[in-house]
Amino acid sequence: MSSLEPAVLPATLQDPVDEFLAFLELERGLSPHTISGYENDLTQFQRFLHETCGKEAWHAVVGDEAAAWIRSLTEADFAPASLARKLTAMRTFSRHLVRQGVRPDDFCELLSTPKLIRRLPGTLSIEEVDRLLEAPSEGSPQGIRDRAFLELLYSSGLRVSELASLQLQEIDLENRFLRVRAGKGRKDRVVPVGARACAAVYRYLETARPRFVRVRTGSTLFLSNRGGPLSRKTIWYWIRQYAERAGITKAVKPHLLRHSFATHLLSNGADLRAIQEMLGHADIATTQIYTAIDGKRLLEQHAKYHPRKRS
Repeated sequence: MSSLEPAVLPATLQDPVDEFLAFLELERGLSPHTISGYENDLTQFQRFLHETCGKEAWHAVVGDEAAAWIRSLTEADFAPASLARKLTAMRTFSRHLVRQGVRPDDFCELLSTPKLIRRLPGTLSIEEVDRLLEAPSEGSPQGIRDRAFLELLYSSGLRVSELASLQLQEIDLENRFLRVRAGKGRKDRVVPVGARACAAVYRYLETARPRFVRVRTGSTLFLSNRGGPLSRKTIWYWIRQYAERAGITKAVKPHLLRHSFATHLLSNGADLRAIQEMLGHADIATTQIYTAIDGKRLLEQHAKYHPRKRS
């Protein structure tokens, strides 16, 4: 083994982490992406404990060592959001060790959370959304398909992963709603679908989707040219292409349509709790960031149009 390679972690450190990751998957039903994040953060913490602090087991870890790890990351210029995520992983794991009887106390109990500077998500104007949605040419099956998924993203505020996994049986065009089963935390939610989005999806189902169907095609709503589910990567690619065609200079990603959906609803008087439910946010605090966006817009409008805007 090269001296530059990290030492193999002792089982007394690694086994409890493996058990914790299995608990997150089997008991809490977290996504593979989330579990991978926990694994990466805890592996980094284990290596610090073993290589820097000389620890061999979790029962010997103290709060000062956890704080020292966070300090080392701060000195290495990790972003506050990354530090907060790593601290969350460490805290969640520490509490798990207490529940499992591995430790009598929570070694993270007295640690403070790094102060976060939360960036407001970008949005598109209503005029920019209109240009983007009209960018696909509806003279081809692909254009009809792409217009339908763009309309649906904006109409219902879906995550791109939710759009890509949407099944035929999960959308009710007659009653204008769809059921999302792929959101964070794997919780079902019912989301309204606007009239224009319903019309675009109906046209896609009637005239375009049959052109994509192959022998082994399943019930996924949006299909690729090969008859399989349309991938998130493909959706991202075409959104960027249509944004360029529409002359939009902002960096347009699928989540930007979700942010625009929420901001435009709030600007037109929608209730924050209703927006929270439609977005599938577990915590209202996550949805409240859109009030800051709307407040900023109001200030800009006031400064631009109020007759006494100049001192």
